Order: sequence, then C-alpha cells, then structure tokens
Amino acid sequence: MTERVDVSGVSRRTFVASMFAAAAVPIRWESLLHAAPADVIIAQFSDAGVRTGTEKLAKVVKSDAEWRKQLGIGLVFEVTRHGDTERPFSGAFWNLHEKGFFRCVCCDTALFSSAHKFDSGTGWPSFYRSIAAENVAEHVHGAMDTDLKCMRCDAHLGDLFDDGPKPTGLRYCIDSASLKFVKSA
Repeated sequence: MTERVDVSGVSRRTFVASMFAAAAVPIRWESLLHAAPADVIIAQFSDAGVRTGTEKLAKVVKSDAEWRKQLGIGLVFEVTRHGDTERPFSGAFWNLHEKGFFRCVCCDTALFSSAHKFDSGTGWPSFYRSIAAENVAEHVHGAMDTDLKCMRCDAHLGDLFDDGPKPTGLRYCIDSASLKFVKSA
C-alpha cells in the first residue's frame, strides 16, 4: 500500500467537505454584477479653465433611475445615457462664441475648451481637440463610427470625425445636451 503524503496540510476529506460547504453558501449575484467600479485618472481644471493636475477618482456608476432623478426625463437623459442625438442647430452651444470651457452635465468633468471650438457648419458644437485626453474616451464601432464618452461617467457626448481643421484634423462633434458651459472671467 502506498503511503499518502499531504503536502498542503489539508486532507482530501477536509478538502471535499469544504467544497460541499462552499456550495451550500448562497451566491449574491447582485454583488458580482455591481462590483465596485474601477478608478479613473481625470485631469482637473479650475473654474478659470486652468489645469490643476490629475486626480484618481472613482468611476461614476448609477442606475437609469438615479440618472433620471438627476437629469430629468428629457433630451439630456436620452443623449447622455442612451446615446441619442439632438437635432442640428437646436442645442444651446452650437453657435456660442464666449470664452470658457465645457464640463460634463452628468459628473462635472472638464471636457472641452472654447479655445478649441470652431464652426463646422453642422449645427453641433465642434472642437478640434478635447481639453485633456484623459477626460474623453473614444469608442470605435467600425471604420467610420467613433463615439465619444466622458471618461468618468460614460456619458455619451457625441462622435469623432477626421474632417476637422489643423492642427489635429479632427472634429469632435458634440451634443449640447451633454455639456454645461463655464464662462471665463
């Protein structure tokens, strides 16, 4: 008869018994589905639009009910949370020419500067770059389809096109409904 050597310190009987005990514990699926969101690194800006550094922040995750309570049930909610698009020439900022910058309407993350805004003739606010690359996420859905989202809360902002002016050649085509404007003093 071969002698058994238990190198782990746990006998087979103890191991099997612990497996049965673990199987009897109910799994809380909601805790697996709603795991703590990852942290993100966001560039921070003062109300004067000056970059003050970066900060590691928790990703903002809310249910549709929580977003509806914050944003209402209209266009802002539909654009930011469901990816709808406002009609051209209908948003508050497409023809805005004041100095300042634009924050996410959902989580207040700084997104775009008026210094990078240009008239694209499309009827939506257009920028040739974001205020900080770490604040705007690009989600490519095909050769001609790149959605833009707020890095901190995943709010849908608009779309990215490669027909913009120099120096980038990009056009960040943004829905006014996803933005709030902070005027420079």
